[in-house]
Amino acid sequence: MDPRALRRFRSHRGALIGSAMVLFVVLVAAFGPMVFGLDPLTSDFESGRGAAGEPAGPSAAHWLGTDSVYRDELARLVYGARLSLVIGVAASALSLLIGTTFGLLAGYSQGRTIGPGVLGVSLDGIIMRIVDIGLCFPFLILVMAIGAALDETTVGTVLVVLGSTSWLGTARIVRSQTMRVRDLDFVTASRALGQRTPMVLVRHVLPNVAGTLIVLGTISVAQMILAESALSYLNLGLPPPTPSWGTMLLEGQRYFAGAPWLLAAPGVAILVAVMGFNLLGEGLREALDARESPP
Repeated sequence: MDPRALRRFRSHRGALIGSAMVLFVVLVAAFGPMVFGLDPLTSDFESGRGAAGEPAGPSAAHWLGTDSVYRDELARLVYGARLSLVIGVAASALSLLIGTTFGLLAGYSQGRTIGPGVLGVSLDGIIMRIVDIGLCFPFLILVMAIGAALDETTVGTVLVVLGSTSWLGTARIVRSQTMRVRDLDFVTASRALGQRTPMVLVRHVLPNVAGTLIVLGTISVAQMILAESALSYLNLGLPPPTPSWGTMLLEGQRYFAGAPWLLAAPGVAILVAVMGFNLLGEGLREALDARESPP
């Protein structure tokens, strides 16, 4: 990162708070299972069960209590963090890959046609019409529809569904950035020297939209975590007994009055993760955009 951008980032309070939140979630997901040494799938019928058969409350044996089938709530929360991060990052990477590819092609080829004479069609026009049609459907509604149509959901299918339906906005933003860069002198000079289009895009155009991609990717992780939790909450995500934050919210609803921690724990976890990535993305956006931040 440019030293001036780094200084702007360090002076952005929201970015620092978001970074701390993201770092906390990552550390919990990476080292939590080793630190706590608990099994998220094993029921504890001795210390995890109340006198009347209800889930046990927070105790020395179970810091956040147990769920409806007496599994440790903290263990499921920790493993749910790992699952949410894996799906969030992988789905965001897939979304960026697809959106960046189509955005570069659309922005760089604007005005050029494919096909002979009057029968030629604009590649930019085709891609943007696909994007426009896709953006007519709300993202979560589209994801839920695809999720409901799947016979079996796994981590792979969930991240593919999320990544392949969320690239539309990225493509539009990358297209506009590419149109701004493609007519600059160094890009024109590289074309005049005979460099092929793929080489021009990779060497000259892509590095100049990298800052935008970093911001989009960071914010996209928050969107993917929220979408995965929504799918699981609606029983369209990963099947039980997979420890997903959305599933934990759904199960905790039944015990809202008697065991509110079952609802509060996953809710706070989703809040921290989503807010952290959003604050981090906003801080990166302002740090990388010198027009909006003082030097």
